Amino acid sequence: MTSFTRTIQIGEHLKKNRVVVLYGARQVGKTTLVQSFLAGYKGSKEYYTGDDLEFAEIISSCSLEVFRKTFTGLSLLVIDEAQRIENIGRATKLIVDNIEGIKVILTGSSSFDLANKTGETLTGRKKVLTLYPISQNEILSVKTNLSTKLSLAENLVYGAYPAVLSARTYREKKERLREIVNSYLLKDILIFNLVKNSKVVRDLLKLLSFQIGSESSLNELASSLEIDKNTVSRYVDLLEKSFVIFSLGGLSRNLRKEVYKSQKYYFYDLGVRNALIANLNSIDLRDDVGKLWENFLLIERLKRNSYTEQYPNYYFWRTYDKKEIDFIEETGGRMKAYEFKWNKKKNSRVDEFLETYPGSTFQVVTKENYFDFVNY
Repeated sequence: MTSFTRTIQIGEHLKKNRVVVLYGARQVGKTTLVQSFLAGYKGSKEYYTGDDLEFAEIISSCSLEVFRKTFTGLSLLVIDEAQRIENIGRATKLIVDNIEGIKVILTGSSSFDLANKTGETLTGRKKVLTLYPISQNEILSVKTNLSTKLSLAENLVYGAYPAVLSARTYREKKERLREIVNSYLLKDILIFNLVKNSKVVRDLLKLLSFQIGSESSLNELASSLEIDKNTVSRYVDLLEKSFVIFSLGGLSRNLRKEVYKSQKYYFYDLGVRNALIANLNSIDLRDDVGKLWENFLLIERLKRNSYTEQYPNYYFWRTYDKKEIDFIEETGGRMKAYEFKWNKKKNSRVDEFLETYPGSTFQVVTKENYFDFVNY
């Protein structure tokens, strides 16, 4: 399997009596990243998983006496899939507050459960990191600029999960994608019994797959699925917290005619999106290349900003008279607007936006200049 140099370096964030919480979807390489770090770690260390029932019972007890006997003198404690352990937040707080010099790493494949268990409990004691599918910058660790650009069309179809990128044949890529979608995609939601019908969730994902780049209404989704709006809203929230999809809201500050109540949904990985709708055809045989390009650039920009610890607000912009901009970043009241074009055939009309928001900037992102937009 190809070995990519990941941007996140865990050692840079570890501190004594503090916790590193590493989030990310299943199969994005969290365990590989942690194991690679542990291989070079010099101090005393112990590694456990949330599936270890004996260890889970020890942690869940929240017994300070037991923790002192078990962990005193330990330099590093790693708990993989920590969301499966009851009382993990309270237990971790007791450990880092009472075991001198210990460092803790927790990993989780869903934020809805681990975040709830560690949120307020570990306030001021944790550093939260999110690992994504392989970024364009990480691909450059094993490829040249030219070969990375040449593989762009393939990335739009098969996505960027490590196992998929490492596959040598298209058949193998398809098989690995199907395994991810069928075995891992909804695993956390199902483990915690958070949905009654997994088929409905898959149908919801298929609907969202066809709507990337378009505004989605919860009412319309609910009507199509023949379930109530509140259920759709809850499922969408779970899918976002499981790192399957993410959303953009509409920007509305100065004009009455700005659209702001709807959302646009995108996928953290395009291979997953394409596998869900059973369309892994090459770019030259597709009619959705514009949508794929938009989704690709958004997730690559999100990776870039997350890894460089930049956290702007994200929006799209549209007016009721059909003027629109694909993507806007806002930082400190300043706006950067972007239009995404796979084939640049016509100029974008953004005069009204720039007049409405003085001091804003605008850029068209194409195949020719996208490196500047996504790399760091």
